[in-house]
Amino acid sequence: MAQKRKPDRVEVVIIGAGASGATAAKVLTERGFRVVALERGPWRKRESFGGDELANVNRYNLWPDPILNPRTLRASADEGAKINLFCPVPQMVGGGTVHWQGWLPRFTESDFKLRSIVGEVPGTTLVDWPISYADLEPYYTEVEWAFGVSGAGGVNKFEGFRSKDYPCPPLPATRYGHKFHEGCRKLGYNSFPTPMAALSRPYNGRPVTVQSAFAQQHGDPTGTRSSALSVFVPDALKTGRYDLRPDCYVHEIRVDERGRCRSAVYQDAEGDFIEQEANIFILACGAIESARLLLLSRSGRFPNGLANGSDLVGRNATFHEFSAAVGVFEDPIYAWAGGGYVAASSFQFYEHDEKRGFAGGCHIACAGVGIPLPINWSLPGRPAWGAEAKQIDRDFYNHSFAIAMVVHDMPQHDNRVELDDKVKDAWGLPVSRITNKIHENDLKMGRWVIDHNAEILDAAGAKRVYRVYIDRITGNCSHQHGTTRMGDDPQSSVLNKWCQAHEVDNLFVVDGGPFPTATGANPTLTIMANAWRVADYIASRYKERKP
Repeated sequence: MAQKRKPDRVEVVIIGAGASGATAAKVLTERGFRVVALERGPWRKRESFGGDELANVNRYNLWPDPILNPRTLRASADEGAKINLFCPVPQMVGGGTVHWQGWLPRFTESDFKLRSIVGEVPGTTLVDWPISYADLEPYYTEVEWAFGVSGAGGVNKFEGFRSKDYPCPPLPATRYGHKFHEGCRKLGYNSFPTPMAALSRPYNGRPVTVQSAFAQQHGDPTGTRSSALSVFVPDALKTGRYDLRPDCYVHEIRVDERGRCRSAVYQDAEGDFIEQEANIFILACGAIESARLLLLSRSGRFPNGLANGSDLVGRNATFHEFSAAVGVFEDPIYAWAGGGYVAASSFQFYEHDEKRGFAGGCHIACAGVGIPLPINWSLPGRPAWGAEAKQIDRDFYNHSFAIAMVVHDMPQHDNRVELDDKVKDAWGLPVSRITNKIHENDLKMGRWVIDHNAEILDAAGAKRVYRVYIDRITGNCSHQHGTTRMGDDPQSSVLNKWCQAHEVDNLFVVDGGPFPTATGANPTLTIMANAWRVADYIASRYKERKP
């Protein structure tokens, strides 16, 4: 590799400018640190976003190109891996927050100690977290108030304690939200407006969010939705200490003679190789790509990958799985309106109940259909073409909505991310090979929750209800966790409780990789809160060591 130029050494390099990387950048730059961010993807402006249906029929255009950036997937080490667009997340400034609906529930207090609550689950590596809800609560509040989250504290009866209420009141309920609340009320279930990364009132100089029907998966052309791209990146740039470099693909992290991180070697948009030195390195690439980068960063000191003496980098990977029960109603629901912004949720099935026959539980929420393909396109047995298919579209599009779930999939030692020994990406680097086999606990949870979601739809007055059960983890949720597990024991974890590598003291990981468990809720709020916590620690710990 020939480097054409070598920039000055900096205090901090953050690899990735999505939810976690932008959070860490905001905190560190506002605390006086000079930060270089190396983002693999482009820095797109809001004018480039929009819901062009033809551009998104086969693959949403924010997702990685499977020709340039493939992954491979297999169910076990005995099988051959096949190219698969598994668990795609936009590789761009803002990351997954560019395409999200913006559901921001907090984890519960029990999430951090599930192993103590349920005991051993055979075939899993279920453990408690090395931190508690109380450790994260102040940082949940920081993110919620920085984003202007719309919600109502205290209405979710399963929620942990709060130091402050949400900064903005809930958005008005939609027709399908009212139906969800009605079904839950009739069955005696607690429900509440989903906390949203959207402004229900003007906030911090930003206008009320335009609830674009097709912003989900396509980006927000109005720029009013709260995201890393619209909030944290501008906050960091305002400090004058944030050097954000898009289209910069990091190939490896090099170490010095002591085994500490010395530099990141990346290829810029012109194809030049550049070496950036820093005192501290923070990985924020997403759980899959952070593990991959560590495995690519081999040296005499770390022959199996950086910080991987335990052979745990990439292991215990969890991904959630999105599934739903779909109800068809006589009266119009218009579930495409709002594009999933104005959702309603319940944690009724979240806490563990041994009578159900499985460990743990999960968040459920009503989901719209405006992304923009009709939700009935995913139903089994539906004709793909012809007059019948068109009639089903007419019947469903304005008259149906889903009650969805994310399966709290159990961590397993052999569910992992590795380097593929055959397939390379467009830059000549081995791609991520994902081994993932669903656990029986996941199947039981999926079936039980979908059946109960169907009961809510029945109670809400649906004339027809369809159940979409899971039989495997397909990666359809874009949620990634566990590949760089944090814990107190270096023999059973990659990072300590500060998300600092046990083996490399100037290396941190702040995406979903450190999560010991997937939990049953959307992870991005917790990812950002944890990144804020870690950045706060770095700023306090290293303030006397700045060059």
